[in-house]
Amino acid sequence: MRINAFSKKQGQIFRFIEQPQTALICDGAVRSGKTAAMTLAFLFWATAHFDRTSFAICGKTVQAAERNILIPLQSFEGLPYRLEYKTSKMLLTVRSGGRENYFYLFGGKDERSYALIQGITLAGVLFDEVALMPRSFVEQAIARTLTYPDKKLWFNCNPDSPNHWFYQEWILHPEKHGAVHLHFLMDDNPAMTPEAVKSAESMFSGVFYDRYIRGMWVVAEGRVYSQFSADRHVLRSSTRGMDGQFYISIDYGTINPCSMGLWCVQQTQAIRIKEWYFDSRKAQRQMTDEEYYTALENLARGYDIRKVIVDPSAASFIECIRRHRKFSVWDADNDVLNGIRVTSALLTAGMVKIHESCTDAIREFGLYRWDEKANSDRVLKENDHAMDDIRYFCYTILAREFRWAEWKVK
Repeated sequence: MRINAFSKKQGQIFRFIEQPQTALICDGAVRSGKTAAMTLAFLFWATAHFDRTSFAICGKTVQAAERNILIPLQSFEGLPYRLEYKTSKMLLTVRSGGRENYFYLFGGKDERSYALIQGITLAGVLFDEVALMPRSFVEQAIARTLTYPDKKLWFNCNPDSPNHWFYQEWILHPEKHGAVHLHFLMDDNPAMTPEAVKSAESMFSGVFYDRYIRGMWVVAEGRVYSQFSADRHVLRSSTRGMDGQFYISIDYGTINPCSMGLWCVQQTQAIRIKEWYFDSRKAQRQMTDEEYYTALENLARGYDIRKVIVDPSAASFIECIRRHRKFSVWDADNDVLNGIRVTSALLTAGMVKIHESCTDAIREFGLYRWDEKANSDRVLKENDHAMDDIRYFCYTILAREFRWAEWKVK
């Protein structure tokens, strides 16, 4: 990757290197150039001011830090540094002009993550996507820098809820932390052509458009999938003889409803062609795992099923499927918010369709809502069973196996 001219806003990131403030916060729209500029500025600062010193690069996971920071850094052309990354130690060593510094990669994915960063002394930390990290992890990482009077903290993120702790504590009160706050839009990235901007805008709608395109910290409210419409997303033609690759997604329930969807993945779209939905409360009886397995077999009859994706908490049912040795079964990725984000993007792009016979899925699309009373992004746990199995399919199969959501929210 060649380093071209930076925008005026990106230039302010580099000026932070010699400013007296302790922290830099860059938030705003996706693809606005904040991460690339911050990564380089962080490296320039560390190598110019320190020798044989430790730093941290933090992502939601180590893999995310590698993908968002390390790999782009290694692709820059013309940098006066020698980079050596040891995957086993999650350690990037940077050498330049006789100096050598150490950058450790950490993942802050949940409340237990703070223990991973204890015991190390750091001169600076880069937090990539800080809004995705728990407060305990971020504060523990900051505490690792307290012995360095000339430390610097580097934060970047896309907007979340205005009730988010980072927004309330840091973005609203940067002066309290000796921080510089820079807000980015896509116009601040000189690499974004008008066509690229239009493409990015087409990927989001609703709350995700406000956050990722307009760069706003807004509350998630109303329908989760507000872009879903019968005219655009409901298929009314026959699915008989349809060609493609077939999958089944399942949200398992005993007391709560159980939802199964049969999917046909074609070149540019995935169609939910059939479904099975059982509500034990309405039926006034519960079904056994074997009865659910019979329903799965009936739904799959006549189709070559590549994989069955199941709610990972349904351990007994997953074991039941494996015991019959007929279907290849995967645990679904149950990251709710990222799953909703990907599903929303695929719906906006018109890549997910629902056959008109799938009445429970269509019904839930109209009822599935954000919890507007929650302090963070959270959906109401009602009318969500077909929504969950659709999310499992989109996030586990379409985004991961087919890589249809191969865009990075940066």
